[in-house]
Amino acid sequence: MVPSETPESDNLLSTADATAAPEEPEGDAPEKMTLSTEVEKRGACERHVTVTVPREDIERYYDNEFSELTKTASVPGFRTGHAPRRLIEARFRKDVAERVKTNVLMDAISQVNEDEDLSPIGEPDLDMDAVKLPDAGEMTFEFDIEVRPEFDLPQWKGLSINKPVREITEADVDRRMESLLARYGRLVPTDAPAEMGDYVSANLTFKDGETVLSHAEEEVIRIRPVLSFRDGKIADFGKQMVGVASGETREGKATLTDDAPNVALRGKEVTAVFDVLEVKRLEMPELTPEFLDQMGGFESVEELRDAVRVNLQRQLEYEQHQRAREQITAALTVAADWELPEGLLKRQSHRELQRAVLELQRSGFSEEQIRAHENMLRQNSRASTARALKEHFILERIAEAEQIEVDAADFDREIALIAEQTDESVRRVRARIEKGGMMDALSNQIVERKVIERILAEAVFTETPFEFEAAQDATVDQAAGGHDESDIPEAKPEGHEAETDADAEAAADE
Repeated sequence: MVPSETPESDNLLSTADATAAPEEPEGDAPEKMTLSTEVEKRGACERHVTVTVPREDIERYYDNEFSELTKTASVPGFRTGHAPRRLIEARFRKDVAERVKTNVLMDAISQVNEDEDLSPIGEPDLDMDAVKLPDAGEMTFEFDIEVRPEFDLPQWKGLSINKPVREITEADVDRRMESLLARYGRLVPTDAPAEMGDYVSANLTFKDGETVLSHAEEEVIRIRPVLSFRDGKIADFGKQMVGVASGETREGKATLTDDAPNVALRGKEVTAVFDVLEVKRLEMPELTPEFLDQMGGFESVEELRDAVRVNLQRQLEYEQHQRAREQITAALTVAADWELPEGLLKRQSHRELQRAVLELQRSGFSEEQIRAHENMLRQNSRASTARALKEHFILERIAEAEQIEVDAADFDREIALIAEQTDESVRRVRARIEKGGMMDALSNQIVERKVIERILAEAVFTETPFEFEAAQDATVDQAAGGHDESDIPEAKPEGHEAETDADAEAAADE
């Protein structure tokens, strides 16, 4: 796999040697050291490494430093670069010691990764300050590192896969047209009691007993069967809210997930209080020539319907890919019973959200659909992240065996697809992805898709009928428990004004 275009120290899904020194010109690679190494396996992905560097290697690094220093050292009584080597060594030995220690450590770790075939997936946990470079004798240091687990590559050729298929009908287009036009509709206040599908503007408060956990003013929420938020859901939200009128208050029970950021409330019920300010109904826009042009330069309703049909086809392809991926990874990970470190799962959950959002954006899903899926991942972050990591490790091994890589053209195609679906410029999308540090997530997404395509090329298919699911969840971008972790750097699912420095720069260049 190619490295990210924006270097990141937390690129946990790259097995490239994150600790290696920058590439040296050919022929100038560091001379290998005579290391003594002990690797202790503390889990499927955890290794504790003890390294001993002999004195002769340490002195060789000192010699390299002094050889360079003699060319530039300024010593009283001598012209620059002409002081005796012995004098320079005596005068500057302490000054170069820290540089020698750093170079020895970095080169030794890089060599250990290669010699022991560790396949690191993160930076080594090493306290540089605690390591002492002795004045005489060998140097010993220890570090912990997370590595890709060791496993036999499962049989991936000839898998039996159920493939969901559907002929896109006019009724499908009608339903999607209604959903699309709703984004451009106008919410109009009504005095009538709320019905399913209406909207309420409400002040929303989550409470544990009398303790307020979180609060949001004037949230606009669609009345649907389920209300989903970042760390849980209200399963009977629609039943609770149907019939509500402006000025009324309704309460419901919200169940937090076992992965909720507020550890004290995981798996518990809290109270959701809705102080309803207004009930609103959606007034759909008229399909005038001016409105069609505003939506995307469409010259007729039929041209708009054709675009909706293409979008539905892309979402069907996404579902086919996802269903195939689920079946493939279920078959390939059946023996992947490795226990993954909690720290790795916590850090990687952020990146899995990024990857999922990018995948949904390229497939043409709406902002509401993406937010609902994002909330689902947040609510089950540990399990979904563990599954995604195991999938990635296996798909990455297949990519290496089949020499599947990512190139610049792949990045360009993905970014162009996201731009097309989100109605933004390619420049703006690229700037947002780079600014948000999501190029690694995009790279992983591309490689994994290529591997899935390679597996599917060898698979045996059985076609099964597919139905587009109607939206069941309303969403709120809020954590009921109050203690939320930082947001993922979004590549917005809808066109927006420039909101970051990268956006502003991209907008200025357009």
